[in-house]
Amino acid sequence: MITPRLVASLGLAQLVLWGVSYYLIGVLGDEMAQELGWSRTAVYGGFAVALVVMGLLSGAIGRAIDRFGGRRVMTAGSLLTVVGCIGLALAHDTATYLTAWACLGAAMRATLYEAAFAALVRIGGAGARPAISQITLLGGLASSVFWPIGHALAGALGWRGAVVCYGLFALATVPIHRSIPDARYGGPPPDGPPVPPPLAASRRDRVVAASLYATAVTLTAFLAAGMSSHMIGIMAGLGTGAGLAVWLSTLRGIGQSGARLCEVMFGRTLSPLVLGVIATALLPACFVVGLFGGVSAMAGAGFALAYGAGNGLLTIVRGTQPLVLFDHRTYGGLVGRLTAASFFVSALAPVAYAAVIDGPGPAVALIGSAAIGALVLACTAGTWWLFHRRAS
Repeated sequence: MITPRLVASLGLAQLVLWGVSYYLIGVLGDEMAQELGWSRTAVYGGFAVALVVMGLLSGAIGRAIDRFGGRRVMTAGSLLTVVGCIGLALAHDTATYLTAWACLGAAMRATLYEAAFAALVRIGGAGARPAISQITLLGGLASSVFWPIGHALAGALGWRGAVVCYGLFALATVPIHRSIPDARYGGPPPDGPPVPPPLAASRRDRVVAASLYATAVTLTAFLAAGMSSHMIGIMAGLGTGAGLAVWLSTLRGIGQSGARLCEVMFGRTLSPLVLGVIATALLPACFVVGLFGGVSAMAGAGFALAYGAGNGLLTIVRGTQPLVLFDHRTYGGLVGRLTAASFFVSALAPVAYAAVIDGPGPAVALIGSAAIGALVLACTAGTWWLFHRRAS
């Protein structure tokens, strides 16, 4: 059974683990490059390695959660996060550095949203949708909380001391994951409402729905990896002061959690297909607004808030659309397969964005991001158009 205590504790764990793993490079990357004497591309290449590992392990970890539950898999992931952070702190050569990031990649796939969603669906079946939305509330604040924390820790202890502290934060999530029930959803009670059948009923429908879902997730992941690594650098490159760029970028997390809170409070009856269109409509617009961030702090704030809102809602869409489109009993393995490509493609984002920012410039990076956002909108609108009548 999914309890409020379980949802709250998993949300706290998501806040910590996103902050100390996925968002690590965004605040510490430049200091790492300076201290190690490496290029920005080489340093951000470590994060790319982590994303490739996430893709390689995606299906296997999803199936493991379907079979064994979230307790074992996510606890192991917390411990791997600790090992990866310590490995980064000790890295002075390329081999150690990349090995640490590979370890963090395995940890992220075993602990972040996809793993938590699969663990909740295994416990609650198709009724896990509210819990999926709720655990993202705290997780959405990860960049807002840990970018300033990382900035302060690096100033006081250096980036190596900062990642050691990150490892200690990750260690504190082990008891949370140990508390996840091993129970498996056994179906609705006899007097309860029946579970609606999947909207993608035929083989053709499943192929179309899976293709649109996987494409939208893959493109969204590319944008998320690029923004997580370079949002601060893009704002600074447009002319915003370095300190202000950090604080404006933290508004992304406020936008994420604010939009998710609105969904939890007012969107319970809203179809995940409609929510997907609303969320993706924000993406092209926010990047256009971001072009004016160098001359207006208000534009920079609007960019961060709007991108955070769209990306935050898309996290819920990523977790809930498969519940209405496909059979929930194979949720972990299916979503693992459909999202595997997203990790490989997003692995290119940190390096690609770094190359564009250092070459044509940050404005071109935002224009390209707006074009990608428009493609994501086309995918979610297509899914809504094909399946919304059945959802109704």
